Amino acid sequence: MSALALGLMSGTSCDGVSAALARFQGRSLRVVAERTSPYPERMARRLRRAAALSVPELSSLNIELGEQFARAALRVLRAAKIPPARVAVIGSHGHTVYHGPDDPIRSTLQIGEPAVIAERTGLAVVAHFRQRDLAAGGQGAPLVPAFDEAFFGGGPVRALQNLGGIANVTRVGRTLPPLAFDTGPGNCLIDLTTAIASRGRLRYDASGHLALRGRIDHRAVERLWRHPYFRLAPPKSTGRELFNESLLRQLFGIRLRRTPYDALATVTYFTAYSIAESYRRFLPERLREVIVSGGGVRNRTLMRHLSRLLAPVPVHSIAHYGIPAQAKEPVAFAYLALRAVTGRSNHLPRTTGARRSCVLGCITPGRHALD
Repeated sequence: MSALALGLMSGTSCDGVSAALARFQGRSLRVVAERTSPYPERMARRLRRAAALSVPELSSLNIELGEQFARAALRVLRAAKIPPARVAVIGSHGHTVYHGPDDPIRSTLQIGEPAVIAERTGLAVVAHFRQRDLAAGGQGAPLVPAFDEAFFGGGPVRALQNLGGIANVTRVGRTLPPLAFDTGPGNCLIDLTTAIASRGRLRYDASGHLALRGRIDHRAVERLWRHPYFRLAPPKSTGRELFNESLLRQLFGIRLRRTPYDALATVTYFTAYSIAESYRRFLPERLREVIVSGGGVRNRTLMRHLSRLLAPVPVHSIAHYGIPAQAKEPVAFAYLALRAVTGRSNHLPRTTGARRSCVLGCITPGRHALD
């Protein structure tokens, strides 16, 4: 039996809502339509500083973001020429404002009001996935490994590397139990440095061409690698709470403004370096392949660094497997939502540190379920 499900994702890069509609049938899937809808600049700025907003401002942003998510979902449905009533569920990760799994009172907060999405689309929405895993003693992340294991776990030993704002990896293979963790910064430091280098004109380094204007500071790379996060053993997760502009200023000082292209070249190289070194530290098995997804796939400079540092292991985009690079995470949350509405576990406690297997997500019913 096949089912259509739609996934929504907003990453720490704050660039837009990625939406994907997929048809699932057993252990196979087909992406029917996908699209990333960029945020208006005003909303992107508010999302980047969301943790500093007042309660009324954050409450308002939660509703406005729900409207953005709903519009992104409806755009994809229109592009696919599929009426909402044919879709089983929407899985919405939301936008992470704060993630503190190691705080004295462990918490995580994602916004993008699911009630608004359900009302505008008429569809059931599963959201707030991280909170149940956190309540069960886990890190609340990474959650995509449940998808990775389901669709890539039956083959050779491979690493599925996502390059969103934060980078995360899942190691799968039929001879090994899955292992997953956040490797560290993905696009977040690159995007911040690009904004500084372009004096706010650009949000990201398209194709990585700006990084080629600078020189890599290998001593700065070594200092970054000494960050305590990289010594933590999995399961572990991170976010902008650690990898942010404050870290860049500590690392580069006044050079961040005086020689921003050198800083950009350095953080682009470091992003690949931290991934490769994390593999050497925590993934000792011989990998057959590294499959990369997320917006960072478009950064050719980053991908070249990654290919060189991981050689001779081949590095491929997940597009080779029929899943557009930007669609992987929304497709994963569509799958997790399908599992949730049928009452089946939709995470891997081994990869998050949860004490037991749970059904993650809060379900907001849709109109079409009542027709």
